[in-house]
Amino acid sequence: MRPILTVFTPTYNRAYTLHLCYESLLRQTCKEFIWLIIDDGSADDTRDLVEHWINQGQLTIKYHFQENQGMHGAHNTAYSLIDTELNVCIDSDDYMPDDAVGKILSFWEKYGSHEYAGIVGLDANHSGQVIGTKMPESLKAAKLGELYSVHKVKGDKKLVYRTDLMKNTPPYPLFPGERYCPLSYKYILIDQQLPLLIMNEILCHVEYLSDGSSLNMMSQYKKNPMGFSFFRRVAMEYAPNFREEFRESIHYVSSNLMVKNSRFLYDSPKLVTTLLSVPFGVILYFYIQRTNKLSVPEAAERI
Repeated sequence: MRPILTVFTPTYNRAYTLHLCYESLLRQTCKEFIWLIIDDGSADDTRDLVEHWINQGQLTIKYHFQENQGMHGAHNTAYSLIDTELNVCIDSDDYMPDDAVGKILSFWEKYGSHEYAGIVGLDANHSGQVIGTKMPESLKAAKLGELYSVHKVKGDKKLVYRTDLMKNTPPYPLFPGERYCPLSYKYILIDQQLPLLIMNEILCHVEYLSDGSSLNMMSQYKKNPMGFSFFRRVAMEYAPNFREEFRESIHYVSSNLMVKNSRFLYDSPKLVTTLLSVPFGVILYFYIQRTNKLSVPEAAERI
């Protein structure tokens, strides 16, 4: 029987921790999935490690190597290669509970249809504590943005998307010299189409490593201003309320100051909001340039 789920893992020089993901997939009570590994230009022994696992033959593993493009570039490649109905990203420093695949498949079989974009589940730390908050038990489905803006859900969540929607959504843009564009770009576009089924089950255990993007967001801001500027335009356009629109506009101004784009007002989808946010965007720009902190204050950012 052909699997309906692909678990995909973008990885870059993570041979030292990738085994945790592999071992968790070996422990799955349901093996009806494909593991797709996108090696984004690793210079360590990732290829040899994965070839060893393939030769063991305990899982269906597909491996693809590409020149380094960054996390979003690896996601682009994954979506172009996946041919199953559903997909879920499990990062190279994360792993799945033993029954996660089985729960995803049984939940989708029971409730899934073309009326939904997929499933939103929970992330937890290695101790099993849910990251942020659970989702309202009374909700069957909701758009991702609504969970945060209306229902005040907090923390990262695990997203299982229909592959056809991901393929039909424009890819993440690649900017010369940059290696990051927020993954939320595609999630926002899919939010305009269909809601996600809510599954208050832990689907992934996460760890924020010191070399990961989550703990180095300030550095990402400085290195990838075009990617962030692009994302902020989209986030402004589809913001669920004025508060979110204004916050995104502040970051949009800051990113455009970094790239010295004097036409940022003309490029903005929300001209008046952007005009109002200019003083705050200037302050944020100088803060980012001068701070030694690695991550953005929670009050200023939620990606």
